[in-house]
Amino acid sequence: MTKAGSMSDASGQALVVSDLAVRYGGVSAVRSVSLSVAPGQSVGLIGANGAGKTSTLRALMGLVPRAAGSVRFGDRDLAKVPARDMVRLGIGYVPEGRHVFAGLDVEKNLLLGAYARRWNSETRDTLASVYDLFPVLGQMRHRLAGALSGGQQQMLAIGRALMARPVLLLLDEPSMGLSPKLVETIGETLRQLRDDGLSLLLVEQNAMLTFETTTDCLVLENGEVALSGLSTELSANARVRSVYLGM
Repeated sequence: MTKAGSMSDASGQALVVSDLAVRYGGVSAVRSVSLSVAPGQSVGLIGANGAGKTSTLRALMGLVPRAAGSVRFGDRDLAKVPARDMVRLGIGYVPEGRHVFAGLDVEKNLLLGAYARRWNSETRDTLASVYDLFPVLGQMRHRLAGALSGGQQQMLAIGRALMARPVLLLLDEPSMGLSPKLVETIGETLRQLRDDGLSLLLVEQNAMLTFETTTDCLVLENGEVALSGLSTELSANARVRSVYLGM
């Protein structure tokens, strides 16, 4: 079986975000957020609805304007890099809501993820790796994506991002709307990708999933970083346990 880790470049590059701010009109959604993701590191960003999590991720991808701050990936300043070119730099993105192409079959959706690559034996190996990671997608490769369940569509969205062989994968609420069993499956997948050396930045409301799949975590409240540290330490924090784990 081809290892999932072969879908990424193990050399990696660091993502460094400094004093990021996002505004919508006169409303400040994100204020002075700083974070970093080192090669092979998995970082989580948790918070309630409206905390600024998705705005942060979309700003990193250049999908919404950055009002202030800087975003660097390796030696590249991402300020002038269009969102469509992020994948060529090695940044994969799994958006909130999956956004699969419902009218195309599973395999065509996956192949669209490799649009920036040449079709060759390496690309075929990556496709085989995605099917190894998500066997159900291989079984349904000729089924329309719109006919898949929510969990299967989430697997497809992750697989599509992996087809570009990213060195860093950004995920926005991958557990949203899924059953507990499917959330567990997604968690197992993220842990496998993490253990295979892929850098991850995970935005989630599900704090338990985040703590179980990341090494480090930040808590976002009202657009600002309220807490940060090792995921194991934050999961034991009394305030975090009360507010985000219901304990």
